[in-house]
Amino acid sequence: MDFTHFNDQGRARMVDVSDKAPTHRTATAAGTISMLPSTVDAIRSGGVPKGDVLAVAQVAGIMAAKRTSEIIPMCHPLALTGVDVRFSLREDAVDVEATVRCRGETGVEIEALHAVSAAALTVYDMCKALQKDMVISDIRLLEKTGGKSGDYHRK
Repeated sequence: MDFTHFNDQGRARMVDVSDKAPTHRTATAAGTISMLPSTVDAIRSGGVPKGDVLAVAQVAGIMAAKRTSEIIPMCHPLALTGVDVRFSLREDAVDVEATVRCRGETGVEIEALHAVSAAALTVYDMCKALQKDMVISDIRLLEKTGGKSGDYHRK
């Protein structure tokens, strides 16, 4: 496999995508934040002192997707056409899923992963007064579509 992430001196560079044709691209990522059932109950009932945990975490995830290139050094700034952050409450965890879309020359996998990470961190931040030993885990790409490398679906 030929990597294009290095210049002629062997140093990292942002890949030049100017000759690539724009295509419709999507990526969906997911992650989990494990916690006590009482913490999940506080989220569900609106009993967290800092406010509506999932509403704030949803906005944080959307903002993170939009600003990924400011945090991850080699990511291209992208004109995203859609970001959707969703949550599922389990007895002892909150599952986070984010789908990001664009029409562009490069994919949105990192944007989706960044959205999930920021949303999970926001849940932690808002609930840390209730529980400090929550665990953020299993952040992963579920699927991506578009681009030269084709589609990917986690098995």
